[in-house]
Amino acid sequence: MAATLLTAQDANWNIERGAFNILVDQQPAGIAVPRSADDVSDVVRSAAADGKRVAAQRTGHNAVPLGSLANTVLVHTAGLGGVQIDAEAGSARVGAGALWEDVVPKASELGLAALHGSAPNVGIVGYTIGGGVSFYHRKHGLACNRVTAIELVTAGGEQIRVDAENEPDLFWALRGGGGSFGVVTALEFDLLPLPEIFAGALLFPAEQASEVLQGWREWTSGMPEEMTSVGRLMNFPPIPEVPESVRGKSLAVLEVIYCGAPADGEELVAPLRKLGRYGHDSGPAAGWYRGAAHGPPFAGALYQRVAADSRSAGVSNRLARRGGWARLGIATGLGRAAPRRWRSLPATTGRWSARHPTGLVYHIRRWLRPGARSDGAEPRLARGLQGGARALRRWALLQLR
Repeated sequence: MAATLLTAQDANWNIERGAFNILVDQQPAGIAVPRSADDVSDVVRSAAADGKRVAAQRTGHNAVPLGSLANTVLVHTAGLGGVQIDAEAGSARVGAGALWEDVVPKASELGLAALHGSAPNVGIVGYTIGGGVSFYHRKHGLACNRVTAIELVTAGGEQIRVDAENEPDLFWALRGGGGSFGVVTALEFDLLPLPEIFAGALLFPAEQASEVLQGWREWTSGMPEEMTSVGRLMNFPPIPEVPESVRGKSLAVLEVIYCGAPADGEELVAPLRKLGRYGHDSGPAAGWYRGAAHGPPFAGALYQRVAADSRSAGVSNRLARRGGWARLGIATGLGRAAPRRWRSLPATTGRWSARHPTGLVYHIRRWLRPGARSDGAEPRLARGLQGGARALRRWALLQLR
């Protein structure tokens, strides 16, 4: 077998078994690092012969649902790289090891954009086959909807290619249904002709959170499909990794991403600047949106995700009143505004072809510094999370674990 096989006795075992969320302690039976689709086939057949399961992973951003890996060979797909962009066709082909930072800058230079996530270090395959909610999804749908072909290794070790004509049912399921149908080794998808977007963030003092979030919620009701917005309550830790301008501060953060003409975006955002005293904003961005509050690099988190209708004022008011959360270091993503509906696409575009909540509420988390001693706040944190979930449940359309 050509794939590198690792066990707990190997020096780099702890590095290779790590997930994005450092609170997830993955302990697989073994780790395989393939360099080709043939390697993946060999690993799958070998694992089956030994009575073991197989789970594929690139960055481990969604490691929790895998559960115990005690009888599982973890296939680390970093070695399955490769990015090809066809500018004339407006499409891309990526290996399972590719990250968004491998594609987006190259596509941007050609005036093209992908339905990427909010961070450059996310694996494209895992993000896409799980759905892929990008900053442009209201206008252009989910990332999985733009997939045109998938190559994978089945549970029997067979290498197959699926598209609209070959294995259409499996092709449908893979686009949004996750990775339980096989180990994806390559992905092909369409790009968008989108050379420039208007995007940035407004940061307000936390004491203005109630009025700012209420005004933001009302503002979303009149926004076109080209506009996506994120509202947050954030408490930035007083650590060196955080920029000095926000270090140790509690803030209400409004992010906007407009995939239309920058001049129109500027006009649409103008009312948000009147909501209070803001300390930071930014404007046009070419190709890649780097949100000021997205993807803090300072370690692990507790997550609870709820998809909810954000039209009711109760959402922003109840969350804003829970001021104790901010003192505990909570970063609460109040939602990505979708005031009318998500983009509805034909059922042939995949498992998540049409979902119609007016907004998403997600990312209730506490950032924990590696090695930090407990401050006794965990019970209060748990009660706060449970209270927040109860407050949101009446508007929930779907609960995501």
